[in-house]
Amino acid sequence: MANKVNGIEDLEEIKAAAAAQGMQVPNYQEWSSILESLEEAGVKSTGSFEGDKAKLQEVEKTINDFINEVKTQEVANQKTKETDMVKDTAQSDKDQTIKATVANGTSSMILADYMKYYHMLS
Repeated sequence: MANKVNGIEDLEEIKAAAAAQGMQVPNYQEWSSILESLEEAGVKSTGSFEGDKAKLQEVEKTINDFINEVKTQEVANQKTKETDMVKDTAQSDKDQTIKATVANGTSSMILADYMKYYHMLS
C-alpha cells in the first residue's frame, strides 16, 4: 500500500481501488474502527495501520491515566470533606459544651440566689 492513509475517506478509496483489482485491504475493519476512534479523539492518522494502532493505544492509555488521576483526586476531595465535617462537628460539640456549662452555671447561681432569698424571707 503505497498511499498514505490520512482518514476514513482515504481508507475507503483504497478499499474501492483494491476491490476493483480483486484484492482486499488487510485489517480493513479494525483499521476503520481505529481511524474512527482517532478522529473522535481529535488525533490525526499516522498513515499506516501499525502506526494508527500504536497511536490509538497511546491515546487510550492517556485517557485511562487521566481518568485514574481524576478518580484519585475525587477520593482525596471526599476525604478532605469528611475531615472538615468531623472538624466542624467537633467544633460544634465544643461550642455546645461551653454553652451548656455556662447555662448550668448560670441556672445554678440563679437557683442558689433564689433559695438564699427564699430562706431569708421565710
